[in-house]
Amino acid sequence: MQFDSPPVLPRGFRCASRNVGLKPEARDLTLFVADVDCAAAAVFTRNQFPGAPITLGRETMRAGRLRAVVVNSKVSNVATGAAGLENARRMAAAAATEVGTTPDRILVSSTGVIGVPLPIEKIESGIRGMAAELQGDPMPGALGIMTTDTHPKVQSAKAGAATITWVAKGAGMIEPNMATMLVYIFTDAAFDPPALDAMLRRAVDVSFNMLSVDTDTSTSDTCAILASGHGGVVDAAQFERVLTAGCIRMAETIARDGEGADHLIRVAVRGAASRDQARAIAKSVVNSPLVKTMVAGADPNVGRLLMAIGKCFEVTIARERTDAWINGHQVVARGVRASFEDDMVRAALGAEVIDIEIALGVGDGAATAFGCDLTQGYIDENAAYYSS
Repeated sequence: MQFDSPPVLPRGFRCASRNVGLKPEARDLTLFVADVDCAAAAVFTRNQFPGAPITLGRETMRAGRLRAVVVNSKVSNVATGAAGLENARRMAAAAATEVGTTPDRILVSSTGVIGVPLPIEKIESGIRGMAAELQGDPMPGALGIMTTDTHPKVQSAKAGAATITWVAKGAGMIEPNMATMLVYIFTDAAFDPPALDAMLRRAVDVSFNMLSVDTDTSTSDTCAILASGHGGVVDAAQFERVLTAGCIRMAETIARDGEGADHLIRVAVRGAASRDQARAIAKSVVNSPLVKTMVAGADPNVGRLLMAIGKCFEVTIARERTDAWINGHQVVARGVRASFEDDMVRAALGAEVIDIEIALGVGDGAATAFGCDLTQGYIDENAAYYSS
C-alpha cells in the first residue's frame, strides 16, 4: 500500500500547535479542527485510573459527533479528582470558543506526568488565536502531542477517492487494552458513527491492541476517528483495508520508537488452537524482558523463546510440533533447539527489524504482536520521568 509523501490532512481538516508554557520551549498544545461536525468514534483505555479527559471523552463520544480535538502534552490530568474533570471541561470550552462550536463537540486529551494539576489558565490563554494558525500540514499537530517520542508520527494514504490520515504519539507506558497511546485518525470519507465505530474497533484489534513496549497500560490511551464526508461515499471494504493497514503501520512506528529501543520486534504465531491463544503467545513473547534483552544483545539464546511460549499455561502446546524462526533462520524444530550457526543468528539479530515466527501445529489460530527490545535507554528515560 502506498502512503503519501509528504503526508497531508484530508479535505475539511486543519491543525495548529503552540508552546503555551507547559514545556520550556517545545510545542505542548495541539488543535485539530474540521470545518463541519464530523461523524466520529473512539476507544479509550481500560485502566481503572483513567484520566479526566478519558472520563469526559466517554461522555462526549455518546453523540458520535466531533468538530475538533484539543491535546496538551507534558501534564496528563490523571489522578487529579473533581478539579481535574473541571479543568478538562474548561479545556473543551476554551477550544470550542476558539473554533466556533460547543464544548460537546470537542474531544479533549492530555498526556504526560500523572498526578500533577493541569495548568488550565496557561491552556486557556494559549489557545486564544490558534484558529488563525490552522493549516493543512498535519506535522505541527504531531509535534504538539509528543512527550518522550523522538520524532513526530504522522502518515496518510488514499482509500478510493478519500484520504485517511493518522497522527499519533507514544513511546512508553504502552500495552493497550483498547487502543493505543494517543492516535487521531482523520478522513474525508462519508460514514456514519456506527460504521466508523465498528471499523475502528476491528482495525485496533489487530494493530494497537497487539502493540506493547513495556506491558504497561496507560491511564490516557485514546484512539479516535473523525470523518468529514467531503470525499463522499467510498467502498467500505476498501476503506477498512486501508484503515487497518495504516493502523498496523502506525503500531510498528510506535514500537520502533519505544523508549531506548534499537529494534522493532514482530512476533507472528500460527497454528495455535485458536486466535485468542495465538494472541496470548505472541504477546507473551514480545513482552518477555528476556526475549527483549536477547534481541538487544544479539544473543542467540533461543531458550528465551521456548520459555515465553511455555509459560502460557492456558494455551494448548504440543512440544513435538513447535517450530520457531528468527529472521528466517530456524532456531527451534519440533520443540528442541535446531541445528544452526550461532554467528548467523547473531548477525540476523543485528537487523533493525526482528521477525520471530512461531508455528505450533495444533490448529488454525494466528496473530501478530508488535514490540521492541529493552535497553539501558529505557531505564534512563523512566528512572527520573516525574522529576524531569
